[in-house]
Amino acid sequence: MKQGSLYETLFQIGTLIFAVIIVHAAYVTVIRPNAELIQEQQNLLQETDDNFVPERSVFIILRDFEQETCIILLLWAVSIIGMKTQHTLKQRALLDRTLIQVSDGMSILPEDARNYARPVQALPEKERDYLLPRALLAGLHRFQSTQNIQDVANTVRSTCDTEAERMETELTIVRYIAWAIPSIGFLGTVRGIGTALGQAYQAVSGDIVGVTVSLGVAFNSTFVALVVSIFLMFLLHQLQLLQDRLVLDCENYCDERMVRHLQVPERND
Repeated sequence: MKQGSLYETLFQIGTLIFAVIIVHAAYVTVIRPNAELIQEQQNLLQETDDNFVPERSVFIILRDFEQETCIILLLWAVSIIGMKTQHTLKQRALLDRTLIQVSDGMSILPEDARNYARPVQALPEKERDYLLPRALLAGLHRFQSTQNIQDVANTVRSTCDTEAERMETELTIVRYIAWAIPSIGFLGTVRGIGTALGQAYQAVSGDIVGVTVSLGVAFNSTFVALVVSIFLMFLLHQLQLLQDRLVLDCENYCDERMVRHLQVPERND
């Protein structure tokens, strides 16, 4: 588990650095040069033609620092969600395997719990750390020690609940990113409106280009942040749904393949 946590930390740091490099390179080489060129052309057309209506360009919408930051955070969050999704799908694959060889009509006695646990213990170390093997082993070990079926059911449920809480906690960074993106867009709005107010004297004299550009910064940053936030929240909720189903399916697996086969021999007084 510690190695898994270290791997996730290094993965998150690495993907953040990679996202910064890729997005900033795209902005420096493609987005900002094209945005400046289009903006200059539109300014010239506005000065020569009073009826000219500038078209909204994707490059102009994305060119500011707030939008760049939002896209970096989006790629970072998507990489984390992708890693979590892949890990969850690998755990779900175990649900299609028969980890405990128990046929219908057979019973598991307390003295047999160790034998039934051996196939689960023989799994690779990485797979043993998954939720389903841990829940099965915890239930079999509890049954061997207490010979109480209700204790086994409670142990399985407690293991699944603990895993659900851990998954929820590990998504904290993604939720923070989902909160930060609209906030960054709002900062761009404040910056753009503040700059526009500082250029109000130019608008009074008839030059509204500067005010228009500044207001464009305000609205574009909010627009991009909201679109990015909506997309990110959709991915986050899909991941949460996948993880919740994993926990419920693991608990059902344990009930169907193990708990209902448990039997405590009657004691003769």
